[in-house]
Amino acid sequence: MYALEKIKDDLAGEINKILNISIVSAADFVTAPNETLGDISLPCFTIAKQLAKNPAEIAKELAHNVKVKKWILKVSASGTYLNIILNSEALTEVFKDLSKYKTNYGTNHSGQKKRLMIEYSNANTHKEYHVGHLRNIVYGDAVNRILTANGYKVIPVSYINDFGIHVAKTLWWLYHKHNGPAQEILKKGVENKGYFLGQQYAQATTQLEERKEAKGEVSEVMKAIESRRGEMYSLWKKTRQWNIDHFAKIYKELGIQFSTIFYENEFIKQGLKIVADLKAKGILKESQGAVIADLEKYNLGILVVLRSDGTALYPVADLPLAIAKVKNYKLDSSLYVVDIRQGLYFDQLFKLLELYGIKAHFEHLGYDFVKLPSGMMSSRSGNIIPYEDLKNMAIEKATEEVTLRHSEWSKKQVNHTARVIAFAALKFEMIKVSASKSITFDIDSALRFDGFTAAYIQYTYARIQSIARKASVALQRIMIDYALLSDIREKSLSLKMAEFPQVVIAAGEKRDPAEIAKYVFELAQMANDYYHAVPVLKADQAIGAARLALLKSVALVIKQGLGLLGIETVEEM
Repeated sequence: MYALEKIKDDLAGEINKILNISIVSAADFVTAPNETLGDISLPCFTIAKQLAKNPAEIAKELAHNVKVKKWILKVSASGTYLNIILNSEALTEVFKDLSKYKTNYGTNHSGQKKRLMIEYSNANTHKEYHVGHLRNIVYGDAVNRILTANGYKVIPVSYINDFGIHVAKTLWWLYHKHNGPAQEILKKGVENKGYFLGQQYAQATTQLEERKEAKGEVSEVMKAIESRRGEMYSLWKKTRQWNIDHFAKIYKELGIQFSTIFYENEFIKQGLKIVADLKAKGILKESQGAVIADLEKYNLGILVVLRSDGTALYPVADLPLAIAKVKNYKLDSSLYVVDIRQGLYFDQLFKLLELYGIKAHFEHLGYDFVKLPSGMMSSRSGNIIPYEDLKNMAIEKATEEVTLRHSEWSKKQVNHTARVIAFAALKFEMIKVSASKSITFDIDSALRFDGFTAAYIQYTYARIQSIARKASVALQRIMIDYALLSDIREKSLSLKMAEFPQVVIAAGEKRDPAEIAKYVFELAQMANDYYHAVPVLKADQAIGAARLALLKSVALVIKQGLGLLGIETVEEM
């Protein structure tokens, strides 16, 4: 148990004894609304409601009876709050934690090694990987890291849709007799084949709107692929690999690793057997030539499983995949990171699994849209920012900024720093707000060195490292006396760092990386204000050493927090 949690737990126990009822827990304490009155506070509203008393009277009663002892300097009441001022010994305990756990600071065992599988980066082959996909993979990876830090056994996996109607549309147009430009490009060869296929899909959608009679042709292409033989199946395998290679490159650039990657085509055969079994059990039925699940009595509407032409829809593969996950990996929970538009679909899928007798916890982690300043994007219309274009734009802008600041740096150092800053910006913008909120992505704002950005936080870390490098050897060897940290800003920074373990727990419980992003930004703000206002290297050596140790601890927590978001730090900026 970390220092601040120990203090809160001890206080909760004492208060429960005073009230003669187990009513208060460590989680009930909050950061004091007014730092001049206390470091932590206990709001007395809930207690008052349960005891049918006035909250202000309870606060006064507790202030009179809670003993000033180890870790506590003063206890007082202010309105409906019980306020606690901690002493220097309590703050020293925080630094002991930081020294003990180092890069593991904030990790805990609340997950009790429960086995969770989290599925994200559910991209489609034969479509472009764009900024919307980026939110999916960055959010999923951050949740994976945060749950791991909370003591869960997390199995990150990806599921690639490589067998849907979108594939048939792309292949139909890619090799269409009227698509001369594509034939010419294929003859000459194309470097970024994944991007090329995305363009073909957008064009195919436009063509199909104009050529209504071609719908049957696309259906025939889909059937040919599903038959797994012939020229169209060979073309599918060839072009599918183009996208798989493209995805692998993206994962490597973003530092994303999966335990397993599943592919839709691997589950179609088993899925058709399950569909037949569900029909036999009366869970599925035929309707106008299609196979559907009528879930109206559960207020979940109608789910189409097979089209009237016999081709498969998403549930055909999703059902056997869900079952295989639970049985093969012995999961406690199976999490799906998919955008909020699919919320109803997953409710329907989970209900079908329940009706089929699959007993497991399934959870949909939805996230809202990524908008562009010009409006919404759509891979069908081509109104998107492809990942490659976005990445190159970010690196180019970051390179300009780094070069402007450090004209003396080598090209290698500039390029490395610019790439770290660029990828940090791309990731941070995707997770700095809760998944339930939409994002309007603006690359210029994302790369600002001020405001709520990754670059600002990275700069704070680099600035602390710069201060540490300038410190004399003698200053860095002095025995640290944290009792010398008497400035209110030093106490605030110490308490802020003490909150980090609870922030990690909250982020895990809520499946919300934004909790970490907000915390790290606030810590960076406090650190910036501190080292601009308080001398470190020019202070008396004993005080300077304590202040330097404080800033080094802040840097450690910043790095740990950004690491949980999949974001790197740099030593110089």
